[in-house]
Amino acid sequence: MNDLSNGDSAPYWEAAKAGRLVVQKCSGCGNVQFPPRHQCAKCWSPELAWLDCSGRGVVESFTIVRRAPAAEFIEKAPYAVVAVLLEEGPRMITGMNGEGALDISIGDPVEVAFEARGDGRVLPVFQPVTQNADA
Repeated sequence: MNDLSNGDSAPYWEAAKAGRLVVQKCSGCGNVQFPPRHQCAKCWSPELAWLDCSGRGVVESFTIVRRAPAAEFIEKAPYAVVAVLLEEGPRMITGMNGEGALDISIGDPVEVAFEARGDGRVLPVFQPVTQNADA
């Protein structure tokens, strides 16, 4: 496990290292949830399975950070933080990378990318879907 994971989220971080975005799906009621938890947020069942996501979603909300909150983010500013509504249903709050990231609008389609950090961590981030991307 890395310093971001715990018993509930370890499979999420392992999938990210492998270039896969996963969320939890309740075997009891079918609820799809993020972030990872030890039980279903809807029916409280402990019977959860990991679901591979398409990696696609739409921007539900965003903010542009122009003043870095910590020294480790100074080189990145300005950068976008987005709330992405995944095709599978859950919402993720994460970073926005790629060309046009600062020009994002609510409702824009996005897709997951994986950002390797120097400390061995891999973080899911999103990027705008380019108009010439294959469907």
